[in-house]
Amino acid sequence: MQAIGFIGLGIMGKPMALNLLRAGYAVSIYARRPDAASPLIAEGAKAYSSPEELAPHADVIITIVSDTADVEEVLLGKSGIIHSAKPNTIVIDMSTIAAIATQRIAAQLATKLIHMLDAPVSGGEQGAIQGTLSIMVGGKADILEKVRPILDVLGKNIVHIGDHGSGQIAKACNQIMISEAIVAISEAFHLAKASGVDLAKVREALLGGSANSRALEVYGKRILENDYNPGFKASLHRKDMHLVLEQAHQLGIELPAANYATNCLDRLVMKGHPDLDSSAVYLVT
Repeated sequence: MQAIGFIGLGIMGKPMALNLLRAGYAVSIYARRPDAASPLIAEGAKAYSSPEELAPHADVIITIVSDTADVEEVLLGKSGIIHSAKPNTIVIDMSTIAAIATQRIAAQLATKLIHMLDAPVSGGEQGAIQGTLSIMVGGKADILEKVRPILDVLGKNIVHIGDHGSGQIAKACNQIMISEAIVAISEAFHLAKASGVDLAKVREALLGGSANSRALEVYGKRILENDYNPGFKASLHRKDMHLVLEQAHQLGIELPAANYATNCLDRLVMKGHPDLDSSAVYLVT
């Protein structure tokens, strides 16, 4: 089995790395916070003090960190994996960043004979825990096949979208649809509530008709129960939607509904709720 390096032990990364350990993979980890590493060390992971120190011990390195700057730091920075990874190491970046940044990073890694896939995910914390994530892959198809058994541990819907950056475009589409769905559910619930109608009954009825969706099932339930513990933090969803709008601007297209959904996330974060689940948009629509 390929030796795996794992960088990024947050809400998503920690259960993903645990699943790989429990599937029998040798997993090396790097974490900026020692407390984040402890549960994985207890399961058999070996911790290193920097990405550069970790890299020579891995055939495949998975990163899932917050933003473009973080990806660049762990892959290309002063202590990045680019300085020590073996030739033909495969990097799977499962973060959500700009497609153009992914393309640039992949090109820089290629100068050191390091392969890269962009493989952002959807499915939230529960999908990470259960190993049922949807994984959107950009990069070379033959490289994907070399790591498909690893991705099979992490997800149940693995789709090769196209070349470098295309996985990030698919994730952008995903984030558009989720954010707009949350806004739509919020507005529908506000209408029902203002009309004196039972929100739970409205949701029950909608789940049985054409409005049925995974979003209504999950986010509608969160809103009804006032449960905004983060499956996906509003601050991260906001970051993703700003990437969407930047991509649209570069392409010269308008996305008015995505723009409004982004504004709602902006308001939620600016009101002091960056760490709530993004379904808390209900509170500001």
